[in-house]
Amino acid sequence: MLYPFVFHPLFKERVWGGRRLEELYHKPLPAGVRVGESWEVSDRPGDVSVIANGPLAGKDLRWLLQNHGPEVLGATTPAPPRFPLLVKLLDARETLSLQVHPPAGKAARLGGEPKTEMWWIAEAAPGAELYVGLRQGVTREEFERRIRDGTVAECFHRVAVQAGDTMFLPSGRVHAIGAGLVIFEIQQNSDTTYRVFDWNRAGLDGKPRALHLAESLESIDFEDFEPSPVRRPPGGPGPVERHWLVRDPLFSVEALNLRMGAKVTLPAGRMQILGTTQGELRVVHGRAALTLGGGQFCLVPACLEQVELAASTPTHLLRVETGQA
Repeated sequence: MLYPFVFHPLFKERVWGGRRLEELYHKPLPAGVRVGESWEVSDRPGDVSVIANGPLAGKDLRWLLQNHGPEVLGATTPAPPRFPLLVKLLDARETLSLQVHPPAGKAARLGGEPKTEMWWIAEAAPGAELYVGLRQGVTREEFERRIRDGTVAECFHRVAVQAGDTMFLPSGRVHAIGAGLVIFEIQQNSDTTYRVFDWNRAGLDGKPRALHLAESLESIDFEDFEPSPVRRPPGGPGPVERHWLVRDPLFSVEALNLRMGAKVTLPAGRMQILGTTQGELRVVHGRAALTLGGGQFCLVPACLEQVELAASTPTHLLRVETGQA
């Protein structure tokens, strides 16, 4: 009964967003709205992805887990209360707030949820950068002093990035996305963000957005200095190139580069999410088949065997699975 699923995206207006997802990936954005996020696979309260293909079109991801949880997720013990990941596309026309997500050991006490995430850079304007971790030698005392005098951005490590780079962000790592970036984001299913500084700008309602200084200071890892991105390796001669971007107990992400006509059979017995970053990918299971273009995703249930990927054009994709691969 199950098959590879695609979902209708959920678009989120953000003060720092724009229209680039429409231009790059033909997303049907609502008119006149600065869209900063497209939630592609989501099981958040009030924001559940709806199936867009096949016999179960119109059902949502929550229904799918309630009725076919073990088949979708695999033999998880105990079964998670909701889908473990949240997958997004981000369009940052302006710099996001300086922020942090609470680590697992502190999140419940602070009234939030932990969030570890990764960013894969799809597009970077000249000079685009990320704020990640602290500059070497920054202390908590200096950080707090600079919050008070409005110069806390000087505490952040800044990294110039280009398309194909990856940054891993464990909870507790301070960060912000700079202007001029389009990003594929894979994260824990969480929506807890503590803002440290928001550049003194107004939100969509014309008022300053709330800061969360006490929670931020509790959450920040003050021993986390100057992390480096994972750079995309140069292409080789083979029809299929693959390398790991993230291997973490929460989720693992593999990049695959397929030449036109190349085929790959997915490993069986594990839930996987595929995201095509460029090109055109055919996902075939038995008589069921779908085509993914750039900026499109599908969920492959763990129960499916002999799922084949075929590149109709030169294609690059991300393959995501939960747990340490």
